[in-house]
Amino acid sequence: MGKKKLPFLSIIPLFLLQFSSLHLLSVAFTPSDNYLINCGSNANTDVDTRQFVGDSTDTGKGFLSASGSISLTDPNPSPGSSPLYQTARVFTRVSSYEFGIRKNGTHLVRLHFFPFSSQNYVLNSANFHVSVDGYSLLSDFSVKTAVFKEYILMVTREKLEILFTPVGKWGFGFVNSIEVFSAPDDFIVDEGARFLKPTGIEVYNGLSLQILETVHRINVGGQKITPFNDSLWRTWIPDADFLVLKSAAKPASRSGPPNYQKEGASREIAPDNVYMTAQQLNRDNYSLAAKFNITWALPVNSSGVKHLVRMHFCDIVSTALNQLYFNVYLNDYSAYKELDLSSVTVHMLAAPYYIDFVVDSDDSGFMRISVGPSDLSTNLRINAILNGVEVMKMVNGVSSTLQSGSKKVWVLVGSVLGGVSAICVVLLVVLLALKCRKRKPKPKPAESVEWSPMAAYGGNSDSKVSEGTINASPGPNMNPSLKIPFAEIQFATNNFDKSLVIGSGGFGMVYKGVLRDHTKVAVKRGARGSRQGLPEFQTEIMVLSKIRHRHLVSLVGYCEEQSEMILVYEYMEKGPLKNHLYGSGLPSLSWKQRLEILICSARGLHYLHTGSAQGIIHRDVKSTNILLDENYLAKVADFGLSRLGPCLDETHVSTGVKGSFGYLDPEYFRRQQLTDKSDVYSFGVVLLEVLCARPAIDPLLSREQVNLAEWVMQWQKKGLLEKVIDPQLMGKIKPNSLKKFGETAEKCLAEYGVDRPTMGDVLWNLEYILQLQETGTQREPHEDSTTNASMLPSPRVVPRVPSSNVRIEGDNSDGGSDITTSQIFSQLITNEGR
Repeated sequence: MGKKKLPFLSIIPLFLLQFSSLHLLSVAFTPSDNYLINCGSNANTDVDTRQFVGDSTDTGKGFLSASGSISLTDPNPSPGSSPLYQTARVFTRVSSYEFGIRKNGTHLVRLHFFPFSSQNYVLNSANFHVSVDGYSLLSDFSVKTAVFKEYILMVTREKLEILFTPVGKWGFGFVNSIEVFSAPDDFIVDEGARFLKPTGIEVYNGLSLQILETVHRINVGGQKITPFNDSLWRTWIPDADFLVLKSAAKPASRSGPPNYQKEGASREIAPDNVYMTAQQLNRDNYSLAAKFNITWALPVNSSGVKHLVRMHFCDIVSTALNQLYFNVYLNDYSAYKELDLSSVTVHMLAAPYYIDFVVDSDDSGFMRISVGPSDLSTNLRINAILNGVEVMKMVNGVSSTLQSGSKKVWVLVGSVLGGVSAICVVLLVVLLALKCRKRKPKPKPAESVEWSPMAAYGGNSDSKVSEGTINASPGPNMNPSLKIPFAEIQFATNNFDKSLVIGSGGFGMVYKGVLRDHTKVAVKRGARGSRQGLPEFQTEIMVLSKIRHRHLVSLVGYCEEQSEMILVYEYMEKGPLKNHLYGSGLPSLSWKQRLEILICSARGLHYLHTGSAQGIIHRDVKSTNILLDENYLAKVADFGLSRLGPCLDETHVSTGVKGSFGYLDPEYFRRQQLTDKSDVYSFGVVLLEVLCARPAIDPLLSREQVNLAEWVMQWQKKGLLEKVIDPQLMGKIKPNSLKKFGETAEKCLAEYGVDRPTMGDVLWNLEYILQLQETGTQREPHEDSTTNASMLPSPRVVPRVPSSNVRIEGDNSDGGSDITTSQIFSQLITNEGR
């Protein structure tokens, strides 16, 4: 907070000023509004040097609405638990807290929830809504474990109301603790955030009027920071669990305090300890000529929602000015090129600085952040750093409730001026229309507008990056017999009725539809007017128009009219396999059902690998890409990333890495050499998902459990696989069946592809595992694994997929790994970098 001066500054001796500026900068921030409530308590409580007022005390009662709530005390508090979580306020009807606001501006609102049980209330069965000043923050909210919610919002009224609304006749809500306090004036600045869009980077205006929900607050390269060590009482967690490739990063630290500048960040933006540590490129593991990025993958729950990503920088690695130049990437955007911290911090090393970015989340489930070397870096000075990062979800747009009385006048004036302007615009349009009527140009076909050459698809240096050098024109490679008129698509989906939406992803929305012949279909509609996903769109058509198999989802047709990218598939009634394993509340599948689903999926992949001379590598095998029909028959889906396999005289396909985080073959990841064994590795992860009923990556678990494959293989090698299986399967899997299943998964997950089985071997093993489960009878090795020979590929009836029609993505000349928005950004080690 270099801007603040103490009143007695003039009497401090000069030598004390020269000794250190730290003493002047360490003045604690004092918020104008500061309400700390210990809900349900009849006593005040000290936590982190702050006093929380019990809302049952004489002072605290004034904040609570008169009726409709009771106080509750945990009869069996956990040893060492926070006193804030030992009481709660329970709401049996609509109730609220109301706080007087002394100074309008940005405020932090924090809500603490801990669902303990008492004789009368089991708090984890609560279901309620929470709103602040008319904004809905939590809807149908229920709590199964301790939850902390933090919101940052602009308050322009004299009072702030937090409203709790129980759901249902017998429903109730609760809260354990509330914090409401002012933030510094420059905590959220209206202008200056970089808005990352497919068309380029724009300035995002009105940021301070958004409601922001904190999702992540990470101290990069350092230890956990507790509220006691933060002037805004925040918790910062270490970054180790979010690093995509830990060997690419090396911690850096500084012993002295940062050099805060007026133009940079203050201690309220982030504390000293954030700027005194960082991650930098780990040059020890790689040659000086190698260029690579450090990537973090931070889980986010919502797709297509704007997030504010605040990155913190402090050059604690350079020995002189202008040594450090690096690039910043966010999701698949080039967010900042040639960042020179010496310039933006007024030529000062170790000076804290932060940059705000606004970006939409995609369907990968992660916010992907990378830093890497710039082209301006010399071989001896190649480096990149990051000190801290915060991710905040934009909950809502600006509400009229935030407008002050004085602003209403300007709204009225604006309305009048807007009306006059609108009339002028209409008159101008009429005059231009009359003038141009006689020389109206011939319109271009819709396709010619959006299906432009790949040179246009690439965008500028700040736009979304994409792998490949193909021609984007649909042209001769598309199968014209599969074209469906746009009018038929509209009919099938009732003009894209929102009630028919069954899913969404980076490519666009998916609708349930019914064609005129009463065929049920799934309609995947690309984001209108966007070229995002164009290579995947073309690959999907070209792959699925050439192959057919009972266990591969069929392409019914496609539409490219009116600048649309629409794919129409057979409808799979039961949806993705993932939904039947965890997270959706659907009935649990039996072990036999799970094995049958895996067998069907393996048949589809085996056909894909062997159905033509080169075979096809799926490249994105995961539980969400295995779909189930009404009879739980499984089919492999989503071929947008598929590639032709190597030619007869080749061992692999060299290509930039694509795939999904948690399923990526580590050998492909390291060497960028793709084989069908990469699909085998991904399928091995799916085997473990099916066995354990949990996701491939779960950052909310303890560090040793985050990666499913690593965690389960530890138990497999101990011979204790039964310790980690889905509780629903406990005692229902025969030991021989489980033993063989574990061995099969372990082989699939071998570090090197040469040590992994083929999909045909995996298929044989799975059918053997099912046989062991049903009869316990062992069969001879290498027995024919198929019950129906027609399900396996036959070279006589399967048309070969021409190389020119499938290998459409090409290889980046620079070996980069630019991942589309529907996929997780993968960390690469290459000689040329991104």
